Amino acid sequence: MSVALTGDLVADARAAGRGIAAFNVITLEHAEAIVAGAEEAARPVILQVSENAVTFHGGRLAPLAAALHALVVSSSVPLALHLDHITQLSLAEQAVECGFSSVMFDAGALPYAENVAATGHAVKWAHANGIWLEAELGYVGGKPDAPQTAHAPGVRTDPVEAREYVRATGVDALAVAVGTSHAMTSRTAELDHDLIARLKDAVGVPLVLHGSSGVSDENLKRAVEHGMTKVNIGTALNIAFTGAVRAHLARNSTQVDPRRYLAGAREAMVRVVRQATETLGCPDVASGEPDVASGE
Repeated sequence: MSVALTGDLVADARAAGRGIAAFNVITLEHAEAIVAGAEEAARPVILQVSENAVTFHGGRLAPLAAALHALVVSSSVPLALHLDHITQLSLAEQAVECGFSSVMFDAGALPYAENVAATGHAVKWAHANGIWLEAELGYVGGKPDAPQTAHAPGVRTDPVEAREYVRATGVDALAVAVGTSHAMTSRTAELDHDLIARLKDAVGVPLVLHGSSGVSDENLKRAVEHGMTKVNIGTALNIAFTGAVRAHLARNSTQVDPRRYLAGAREAMVRVVRQATETLGCPDVASGEPDVASGE
């Protein structure tokens, strides 16, 4: 199957009132687990690589991207490739060369006017290169330079400002601050569902939820019902991965072959992917529901 377009998967989910899961890739095992989980659930997903992950791999996107592409084209479900949380367009240029169809440009830490200017420039570049562009307004907690909490005054996205921001920048999707934080290891985030609904009414583009690992299944379902479409999940995979490795090594203290513990770590992530896609109500490819890959 050819690589799906992020914009198509998001538009398809939005039109159906469903969510589409976007999972962060760090290692090859992450990617294999995401693809396997999506296939088990027979549901489309987005594989995304963050700027931090590219830095971890020595600043080179191409080697990991080649592995992702090989997994995606051999998959039985529609899968898209997305570059997440970038701050420099030079990295986005690598994404174009590597077959990614979308980028999240993150100027959320800047004052509003500077965010608009930087993001507007990024949108012009992206659209000239056939790239679907997501941006952020408001500030999701959990980043090193973020406010202390996701509930600090002035942090959450204002619907009136969001409407103007989308009009001024031309972004294709908007990541919003509604109560989540990045890197949460407990699922206790308190979402403002009324704000999600008001943001949906205010802007004409899909909404994106970052920091979704900290949100319970019930609240994720409610978020989608109120207007959230693209749902980013990363830390939940890492919790499953690391937990499985720790448990294996605790039972096998002399183990040195990484294949022995990475196999279990990969399977633990498969379960997370399968559960998340089912929670979000992504269309079941095997059910005959419309999907972008079939052109229905």
